[in-house]
Amino acid sequence: MAAQLKLVAPEAAASWPDEDIKVLAGENPRLAMDMVIRKHRERLFRHAAYITKDQQEAYDIVQEVFIRAMREQRFWDLEFRQKAWLYRVTSNLCFNLVRDRRRRGQILETVPHKEHADADQLRMVFEGEQRAEVLAAIDQMTPDHKEILLLRYYDDLSYAEIAEVLDVALGTVMSRLSRARRRLLDVMDPGAEQA
Repeated sequence: MAAQLKLVAPEAAASWPDEDIKVLAGENPRLAMDMVIRKHRERLFRHAAYITKDQQEAYDIVQEVFIRAMREQRFWDLEFRQKAWLYRVTSNLCFNLVRDRRRRGQILETVPHKEHADADQLRMVFEGEQRAEVLAAIDQMTPDHKEILLLRYYDDLSYAEIAEVLDVALGTVMSRLSRARRRLLDVMDPGAEQA
């Protein structure tokens, strides 16, 4: 089946089975890598752009991620979790960049917000008018909280996928996400802490 796969439009890339692409890599590694890039680049770019707040840096990071993927010896192994690895490397490079930027004194812009949203409304908020406010509030959080909220509510990864990306147990994902939600609500409505 892998030999029958051919390059198609990036919007159709999500339907390519990882296993078939890995098999194709044995026959044509260049085509297989091109398919992986088309399958994941847009979501990785959006993920990187929201963390770094700079489209050019996000673009450079995603390119670096795929260069590292080409050098990763295990990348085509059937058991290797490509998506988790790609997100983990992207996140690490982004957070390293943000940390280095802060060290140089270039603090990310943040705006204090007073809007309140409960945990059940977070997904709708990300799609609605308050999206920019929520993302600005997330910028004020620790990298761990920021990453898990973006993976869940922006990238729409399942708990199991987040566990793979972060290389932690499923229970850890649930507890971190719960703490991150509470912290986000506190950041968005500082007066609620005292009430």
